[in-house]
Amino acid sequence: MGLAYGGLQVWKHRTRSRFGSSELLGVLAPDSSYFKNHLKFLVLLLGLTLLIAALANPKMGTELETVKREGVDLVFAVDVSKSMLAEDIAPNRLEKAKRLVSETINKLSGDRVGIIAYAASAIPQLPITTDYESAKLFLQALNTDMLSSQGTAIAEAIDLSKTYFDDVNQTNRVLVILSDGEDHEEGGQMAATTAAAEGITIFTVALGTEKGDVIPLKQNGVTSSFKKSAEGEVVITRMNTDILQTVANNTGGLFLIGDNTSEVVSAITDRLVAMDKAEFEAKQFIRFKDQYQ
Repeated sequence: MGLAYGGLQVWKHRTRSRFGSSELLGVLAPDSSYFKNHLKFLVLLLGLTLLIAALANPKMGTELETVKREGVDLVFAVDVSKSMLAEDIAPNRLEKAKRLVSETINKLSGDRVGIIAYAASAIPQLPITTDYESAKLFLQALNTDMLSSQGTAIAEAIDLSKTYFDDVNQTNRVLVILSDGEDHEEGGQMAATTAAAEGITIFTVALGTEKGDVIPLKQNGVTSSFKKSAEGEVVITRMNTDILQTVANNTGGLFLIGDNTSEVVSAITDRLVAMDKAEFEAKQFIRFKDQYQ
């Protein structure tokens, strides 16, 4: 840049000398100043130098920074009984439940999540974690062949969720149950009351329709037959909201119909945002101090 400026000044000097001597030019242009031209160049050069320094972001010295993670412990209990294969809600009840959980996880920030699968019994799938990508991988692996015995043991799912909430200082513990509500065993209402006493709030999401639908049995993705009763009649499975609504009400939670994904996700996340956040992790990092404004 200095060479370019010097070359420009030489060209200017030679061009002016063609019109006359320096004494004559001084008379013709008395306000012309060589000093101002040089000063402009120095100011421009200084500004460019400072800009380069800013982009370089010089650092010197170190400081200790503490990063805290705050949130709610959130456990999803997904019904994987055969009735969840009914297609009265697209693409079927189970896939709809997975979509609702996945979209809810996408809206979380700082909260810990866990996953439980249940039918006639409940089994842990993912312990409480902040790894949302792993949670979605485990979620997609859920299927109705995970548990051979059928039924819907909501009480076992609630009891198993208690083992997930390992932080005694966590003020907000939330269990989200996604189910069609059909064929629930007794004990769900009592389990919900006990959970509420331990500080667990239960949200329930009902999947399906009251009209109901058949349960397709598929091979290689193609429906080969429909589930039948012991008497040989085709089974019609219907959404039953009674137990799900009772469980949610007993814990001061939410009862939602799962047909509209965005509305369900918004209702859950809005409630989570309104809850007090507990600090469950704090890490300290050493970083260099920025030396430029």
